[in-house]
Amino acid sequence: MSSLRLLLAGFGNVNRSLVKILLSQAALLRARHGVAFTVVGVADSRGAAVAPEGLPLEALLAAKAAGRGVDALPGVGRPGLDAIQLARELDYDLLMEATPVNLKTGQPGLDACLAALGRGRHAVLANKGPLALAFERLAALGDLDGRPGRPQLRFSACVGGAMPTVNVGRRDLAGARILRIEAILNGTSQGILRMMEQGVSYAEALAEMQRRGLAETDPSLDVEGWDAANKLTIIANAVLRRPTTVREIDVQGVTALTAGELQAAMARGEKIVLRCLAEWTGQDYTLSVRPTSLPLSHPLARMNGDEMGIVFETDITARQTLTTRETDPIPTASAMLRDALDIAAP
Repeated sequence: MSSLRLLLAGFGNVNRSLVKILLSQAALLRARHGVAFTVVGVADSRGAAVAPEGLPLEALLAAKAAGRGVDALPGVGRPGLDAIQLARELDYDLLMEATPVNLKTGQPGLDACLAALGRGRHAVLANKGPLALAFERLAALGDLDGRPGRPQLRFSACVGGAMPTVNVGRRDLAGARILRIEAILNGTSQGILRMMEQGVSYAEALAEMQRRGLAETDPSLDVEGWDAANKLTIIANAVLRRPTTVREIDVQGVTALTAGELQAAMARGEKIVLRCLAEWTGQDYTLSVRPTSLPLSHPLARMNGDEMGIVFETDITARQTLTTRETDPIPTASAMLRDALDIAAP
């Protein structure tokens, strides 16, 4: 039986969902994988909680459900401590980074990840900001180029929730040249567009995605296309091996679309989606995120408002399509667990 000590950076929808999974799946993880996870530190927007022997997970969830910060927990609360300080000072094995996305500086997630990797600690990210802004810097500290002895860096939750986008593109298509990628990678915009097709107003549709806990803390990242652009940036770096920053991507969101335009597309046998596109030109990839009208026969046009998907076209494997249906943050948290199990494997 192996044990990994976890530091949770951020305690919003995703890391709270991860804690719920750790509670519900503990017996299965021990029996099937021979691993036990102990949460030794948590940082939220108010402070932190620390316990080298392991924090009481139910109490953490109860505190947040009651509107309190984790720093209010008796005996283990640490007012004033933040995720970066914990990443630099706490004794742990694996950082689980799910702080809010910050596209300007990547903070506090970026410095927390740099601190963890710099100390030889593994890192699993659900926060796209650090990778979109500083992929090469993080990768240089981790194991992505196969250098032995480096801490492991994993981030499959960042690109399509539970959908194994990075795993398939990086590992399973390793012997192929990817010629074209089309993807729907922002669940919030997908849900909004499909609801608007049915006559729901934009404001009502956005409120519903926020109620489900699927929208970003700043929902403009979703509807203006930047969340999808972040994910395409990660795909470009990790899968296409093309050094890319989010500023290089042509981005247009969905805020200008009307219900009439969406319904007109349906009437002519098409569906408008927020499409991520990477296309090989013979020398380089062109990268864009924009509303695109696709025929209903297209794999991405066949998905409903709860689904995301990706289509890979390569020179030797023809077409590969992945989809995922997600109605809450649990699937994204499950992808973090998938990465943690990959790190825990002997």
